[in-house]
Amino acid sequence: MIINHNLTAINSNKVLKFKHWDVDKSMEKLSSGMRINRAGDDASGLAVSEKMRTQIQGLRQAERNTEDGMSFVQTAEGYLNQTATILQRIRVLAVQSSNGIYTLEDRQLIQVEVSALVDEIDRIASQAEFNKFKLLLGDFSRTNPKASMWFHMGPNMHQRERVYIGTMTSLGLNLREKTGKFLANLSTAEGANRTIGIVDEALQKIAKQRADLGAYYNRLEHAAKGLMNAYENIQASESRIRDADMAETMVDLTKDQILVQSGTAMLAQANLRPRTILQLLGT
Repeated sequence: MIINHNLTAINSNKVLKFKHWDVDKSMEKLSSGMRINRAGDDASGLAVSEKMRTQIQGLRQAERNTEDGMSFVQTAEGYLNQTATILQRIRVLAVQSSNGIYTLEDRQLIQVEVSALVDEIDRIASQAEFNKFKLLLGDFSRTNPKASMWFHMGPNMHQRERVYIGTMTSLGLNLREKTGKFLANLSTAEGANRTIGIVDEALQKIAKQRADLGAYYNRLEHAAKGLMNAYENIQASESRIRDADMAETMVDLTKDQILVQSGTAMLAQANLRPRTILQLLGT
């Protein structure tokens, strides 16, 4: 028997200390809900999880970007719908004025309404805005080298698409010359007849632009759905790596707590053993 070193107590204390650490880790997992709270818990798992978190946050923002893009496209299309309605009215008036029963004075009165409608097209174009961006003034036209309406539709670099919107003013629709002179002139039957063709071309341009916007919108909508699916799937994968299984962790905690209690009891017993040496000394 020796008294300077109680190896049994030392070993019991070591095991007890380790179990206290295990209890602390289990309690940390249960309180945070995370299996990995620091790199030491799972170094490789943490690295993979952090990459996934970066991707998840990028996907979430990309989805918001596409939704903002959808709002942008819807806004532009709504203004174009108003312009198309005005053009339809101008065409009706042009067809009416082409009829030979109207006098010059009658056609001049019709022209007053047409001129006001053309001015309204310009007003719509000048006031069509989204977040202070002018939508219909040609700022995003294919012919504009500075056109730069990009929609970033993915979580990574270069995952973006450009949207083009033509010039939808009376000048861009060929309803007016650069000098301000009306090409949509109903003062004569022949002028009214030409106006029908001019308006048809303008309507065709509007229809083409609205079709393009519809295609942009559908693409953005599909992209948003894909981003939401990717977000959900990667979030689930990251959860499996990082989140704690509460039931399993509770089982581990209960086991470790029992071992701590038994270890404490055994340490107490180990500390009592050296006292038997006193019996050998006759005390």
